[in-house]
Amino acid sequence: MSEQSRRRPPKPHRRPKKDPVRILAFEALRAVDERDAYANLVLPPLLKKAREKGDFDTRDAALATELVYGTLRRQGTYDAIIAACIDRPLREVDPPVLDVLALGAHQLLGTRIPTHAAVSASVELARVVLGDGRAKFVNAVLRKISRDDLDTWVERVAPPYDEDAEDHLAVVHSHPRWVVSALWDSLGGGRAGIEDLLEADNERPEVTLVARPGRATTGELLDVLGEDSALPGRWSPYAVRLAEGGEPGAIGAVREGRAGVQDEGSQLVAIALANAPLEGPDKRWLDGCAGPGGKAALLGALAAERGATLLASEKQPHRARLVDRALTGNPGPYQVIAADGTRPPWRPGVFDRVIVDVPCSGLGALRRRPEARWRRRPEDLEGFAPLQRALLREALSAVRVGGVVGYATCSPHLAETRVVVDDVLRGRGGPAPEAELLDARPLMPGVPALGDGPDVQLWPHVHGTDAMYLALLRRTA
Repeated sequence: MSEQSRRRPPKPHRRPKKDPVRILAFEALRAVDERDAYANLVLPPLLKKAREKGDFDTRDAALATELVYGTLRRQGTYDAIIAACIDRPLREVDPPVLDVLALGAHQLLGTRIPTHAAVSASVELARVVLGDGRAKFVNAVLRKISRDDLDTWVERVAPPYDEDAEDHLAVVHSHPRWVVSALWDSLGGGRAGIEDLLEADNERPEVTLVARPGRATTGELLDVLGEDSALPGRWSPYAVRLAEGGEPGAIGAVREGRAGVQDEGSQLVAIALANAPLEGPDKRWLDGCAGPGGKAALLGALAAERGATLLASEKQPHRARLVDRALTGNPGPYQVIAADGTRPPWRPGVFDRVIVDVPCSGLGALRRRPEARWRRRPEDLEGFAPLQRALLREALSAVRVGGVVGYATCSPHLAETRVVVDDVLRGRGGPAPEAELLDARPLMPGVPALGDGPDVQLWPHVHGTDAMYLALLRRTA
């Protein structure tokens, strides 16, 4: 070693650069993984806090949102690619390291961020949140990933369709295999339909508003928002679709409760129940699973137009409070109670219309809650099944003879839809009042591709809505 080399001072330790956007995205992913939180509940307060600190502008918020949701939607695909780049099973990699790798993979394969920027930003994030040692591992893996584009990687890591169609679709479209199988069974048909559905699950959903009748109109919302920021709904007469980046909380009618955020499929279910043909009185309506209140608020407004009263019941007290908030200002009479719909406090046979939007797997809303696909297990459906049947049986008991019950769920899984309805109608699992199915299709006028009936299944790739299911039943004895 030369005298000059011996005298040269050591390089100063460089502190990693803190990138608030990627740190926030990492924090959101950790909350989803560690606390079983939902991104749509975790992300808004994190963004609000960052704005208040002055760390974020609109573009930063948009990038953080894309990083979180994009990584969660494509997690299955990215996991397969990461697994191909390391020499040990994924389960042996610490979850925080996997989150940084997945964020980096999404930037490399799912965005237009330049390769060098995606790698360097991810390595800097790793240095901040993981330390220098594991940052080197992240750097090595991401450099391997950066050598090819997404299509090339998918072709390499997904089994051929002809050898294992379900596993191929699971890797290509980032869904658990069992979900692919269940959706395919529900949808029927060939390869094109299931691929369209899985692709739709990975697209960013529109934000849809509902103008609550008697309190706001779609015309009012469209005038306030302007034609560049909003469009009328496709199917619901009360719907307005926001342009990308629209902020519902900035709209006066939303802040005042005269309008709300509600998927168009959910609106259609409420409208169909409200418009189902009925003989005799039409004065008492029940929402037996009312939380968090979107459907109840629309039903309450529709009931008020006819001089009817709505009882909104929700088992969980904190969700009942959300229902009460959603109904505040309703033009007609209503009541909100915290009660268990399987052991109801109301007398049987006293309602004219009843809806139960039952707890379910949520497989119909994977666009909005992408992490649900990784959180749910097939055995979860066995846990929901007794509750769903009990709620429908009690709903039929609550309605008078000649009255109508709507059974709704945000899942297209046959075990949560037609199988439940068929079991209750046939008395499997417990006695229920006699009832007949009504054709729900005419109650969604203008909506195409509603199937053979009499029930209705909506689809993201066909209707642009969540995959809502509705069966209408009229009590006959």
